[in-house]
Amino acid sequence: MHIVFYSYLFVALGGALGAMARLALNVFLQRDVEFPWGTLSANLIGCFVMGILAQLIANTNWFNDAGIIPDQYRLLFAVGFCGSFTTLSSLVLELNTMIQKNELFYSFSYLVSTLVGGFACFYLGVVLMRAVLQLQNS
Repeated sequence: MHIVFYSYLFVALGGALGAMARLALNVFLQRDVEFPWGTLSANLIGCFVMGILAQLIANTNWFNDAGIIPDQYRLLFAVGFCGSFTTLSSLVLELNTMIQKNELFYSFSYLVSTLVGGFACFYLGVVLMRAVLQLQNS
């Protein structure tokens, strides 16, 4: 019972933090601009963070040294924070709006930037965290 409760608590806390960070990013970047920079940035940053998390979760020694249970960490940051910080539904809505306005170049650029950039940011996060962990172990 306690494990299930804490699982929901970790997801809720991470989700609240991710949603607030997403709003702050949108307020900062979306100043009367037609292109959805806030959503694109959130999705790319989220992919970068998820790459870092994937590498940390894969390296169980780091968790043992830090005294963190990997599942709690995953629930807080990957499911909660990144889940609310990034969004597919906003991407689809913004793409639809651009297509309705016949902004085909912007809609295509946005989709490609999100997909290619997302994979690149994820991989960059993995490579960066792998290097940090190797430095820490040497």
